[in-house]
Amino acid sequence: MADLPIAAVVRIAKKSGAERVGHDGAEALLKEAEDYIAHLTREATKLAMHAGRKTLKEEDVYLAARSV
Repeated sequence: MADLPIAAVVRIAKKSGAERVGHDGAEALLKEAEDYIAHLTREATKLAMHAGRKTLKEEDVYLAARSV
């Protein structure tokens, strides 16, 4: 079961130019989005720990996003 609501993913897809989104397409987008968020979080956590922090900050996320 996904943690993100599928409706939110469909809404983002439509705002990004998709006219229609099939259920299987929405599920694939949802899985990929959650995988990307998990990967980004792991990378950002490494950066925070390297800086001696346990708390993720905005800069950690942006730096991790650039390296992904």
